[in-house]
Amino acid sequence: MVSIGNFFFRYRNNLFIVLYLLLFAPSPELFTQARFGDRYYLIPLIAGLLITVLGELIRGLTIGLAYIIRGGKDKKVYAERLVTEGIFSHGRNPLYVGNILMLVGVGILSNSLIYVAIVIPLFLFIYQAIVLAEENFLRNKFGAVFDQYCQQVNRWWIRLSGLGATLGSMRFNYKRWLLKEYNTLLVWLLGIAALLLYKYPVLPPTVNRWVVFGAVVLGLGLVYGYVRYLKKSGRMTEDMA
Repeated sequence: MVSIGNFFFRYRNNLFIVLYLLLFAPSPELFTQARFGDRYYLIPLIAGLLITVLGELIRGLTIGLAYIIRGGKDKKVYAERLVTEGIFSHGRNPLYVGNILMLVGVGILSNSLIYVAIVIPLFLFIYQAIVLAEENFLRNKFGAVFDQYCQQVNRWWIRLSGLGATLGSMRFNYKRWLLKEYNTLLVWLLGIAALLLYKYPVLPPTVNRWVVFGAVVLGLGLVYGYVRYLKKSGRMTEDMA
């Protein structure tokens, strides 16, 4: 599993692009009109949005409070120090938990039986392998300190006890959240917009969905470009007060 995890760690960013494209693959519906009535689409719509937004909320809080280097080094698992503060004091992998919830949410939103029944379990297997590879690296580097951390904090489940005190005792760095997360936010929001426009009756028949989607892409692209400009030009840094 460790070798499998190391392999997928190298390509995990590209993996998300593939997983998002699979949202639009033909599939039987997860929730059907025959079983749930004429307004059946409200179930995946509401549940999917709530779950995927919760995932981004967890990611945002994690990054804004105590950021951990996600990209590794030379596409390999790497860490200079063991991060145990912020949300990491409540769960060992809150960023991955956020990713899982974001993907499960859009999977439900897509109302795709194949995606939820096949793609999501495959994704969970890959993430489990990646986490085991990371833990192998951290245990070899930090030894007993990491073992003690593992005994105190769950691998997947985020402990809610004391979460309010953690949030109240730390400053949320919204600039760091924006600068580190804008790529993820762009892909995530574009995916949600595409699913809403093409899988749900949210627009009257006279409205051209391609035009609406083009406007959404343009708007998000402008915001993305502006944030990227601020980052590359140094006009916004995560260390700014």
